[in-house]
Amino acid sequence: MKYVLVTGGVVSGLGKGVTASSIGVVLKSCGLRVTSIKIDPYLNMDAGTMSPFEHGEVFVLDDGGEVDLDLGNYERFLDVTLTRDNNITTGKIYQSVLEKERRGDYLGKTVQVVPHITDAIKNWIESVALIPVDGKEGPADVCVIELGGTVGDIESMPFIEALRQLSFSVGTDNFCLVHVSLIPVLGVVGEQKTKPTQHSVRELRALGLTPHLLACRSAQPLLAATKEKLSQFCHVPAANILNIHDVPNIWHVPLLLRNQNAHVSIHKQLGLLSIDTPPKLEAWTKMAETYDNLTDSVRIAMVGKYVGLSDSYLSVVKALLHACIACSLKPSVDWIAASDLEDDSAKSTPEAHAAAWKTLRNAECVLVPGGFGDRGVKGMILAAKYARENNVPYLGICLGMQISVIEFARSVLGLERANSMEFDDKTPNPVVIFMPEGSRTHMGSTMRLGSRRTLLQTSDCITSKLYSNSEYVDERHRHRYEVNPEMIKTLEEAGLKFVGKDETGKRMEVLELPSHPFYVGVQFHPEFKSRPGKPSALFLGLILAARGQLETYLNQHQNGQLDLVFYKEEEDED
Repeated sequence: MKYVLVTGGVVSGLGKGVTASSIGVVLKSCGLRVTSIKIDPYLNMDAGTMSPFEHGEVFVLDDGGEVDLDLGNYERFLDVTLTRDNNITTGKIYQSVLEKERRGDYLGKTVQVVPHITDAIKNWIESVALIPVDGKEGPADVCVIELGGTVGDIESMPFIEALRQLSFSVGTDNFCLVHVSLIPVLGVVGEQKTKPTQHSVRELRALGLTPHLLACRSAQPLLAATKEKLSQFCHVPAANILNIHDVPNIWHVPLLLRNQNAHVSIHKQLGLLSIDTPPKLEAWTKMAETYDNLTDSVRIAMVGKYVGLSDSYLSVVKALLHACIACSLKPSVDWIAASDLEDDSAKSTPEAHAAAWKTLRNAECVLVPGGFGDRGVKGMILAAKYARENNVPYLGICLGMQISVIEFARSVLGLERANSMEFDDKTPNPVVIFMPEGSRTHMGSTMRLGSRRTLLQTSDCITSKLYSNSEYVDERHRHRYEVNPEMIKTLEEAGLKFVGKDETGKRMEVLELPSHPFYVGVQFHPEFKSRPGKPSALFLGLILAARGQLETYLNQHQNGQLDLVFYKEEEDED
């Protein structure tokens, strides 16, 4: 197994995840099989109990793992299916060691960070690296490891030591270290400063790890003099100093790496020059350039709770991007804080209230994503009602689906106090209830998680047609509340149709409003399986409906005339 370790220095948030993903893309385009591991040095067992404001979205894997959002980048960039063990946290490592200690596995020895914690980290990395993630048999050729945080963090120290030991045990030909660092420019002087990177590399070397490549983040391309200075004082060959400057979209990052021959430097370090082939990134290049050249945009109202931090809904944003590009459109996402739509906001913050409603009314479609807690729920209900009554395409995901059921029960059935038991456990009309198998005492990993099968009840519904007339879909879930099975008959008699159910037939998975151009709610999270070039069917449906093209697409799709509306340029050429 060959290992590529990506570390970060100076400041966090430099884009280590995108850099690691892009390295994987370039290596994969050279014909290598690639897997990825993300190390998060926090004590949490996983990302499941963390607020989106704290750490961005929680990305859910097929096996139900609640992991760091960077694993979403890996899956999207590399088109692989990772496991929960591909995300290592301090909490997981310490738990595994303490469980062994309680069992007596250490035979009376004093359990210490070195060697017991570091050995556990090494063993975890080496065993997970062997798990195939691309649908093929046998282990991958290269494992890209991203170490979260920045070099020098106290919490990262056991991992740094474990990785130092790993680099020694696997040998220099099997280990390549890429250090991502910031090259700032001071406004007054206007000079690219290398000193922060010099200090970061010096600290890394003091801990026993020497970078083979530097990936320098900067606003503008690096000057030759800056590269020369970095090479001289960081002991890295100039050819191995990569510049990842700001680009129009992140799909350009693999192209930046290719243009600077990053693959050659990595192959040289890993002893892979004998199988060195040029990266085949033609399709990737076209995708990046196509997005840059799009001019027509579609206005999407995103009504949620965590709109102050776009990373809170990263996968949703990416899924919208994939769907829009497939329709030759640029996504114009208008973020609306759900609480700004509420009546109370009209009194407390009238300007924000008016602006939120103006944005909603100008949108071509409405999306209400998942979330937890009762803040902003009234605003989401108003958004769902507006979309339903005004024939505006609507997609509700997880909580967004439950919101649409609550709104329908209140507005159409006349049940004014209809609610979810999550928000009002004394509601006389509980249309959304706590799942029987859920835990009320523990938060972590107690939800209905991971890939589950949804059986589509009829082929004559929008969802089935978008999923190519499939009788079922396998999508990822993350919820602990569900639509009340006892209310289904009443809701359906009033016009709301539940066209997707789980294998028991009791859990509602997909709802549609047949009298509406596109009013769809899903209990699962379709955004987690969306990929560049392979957009999520439901997101594609939302964007097509926003432009009034859904019916045409479905007719052509059913007749086998059209698979995707990818790239208008190609259609024009044909």
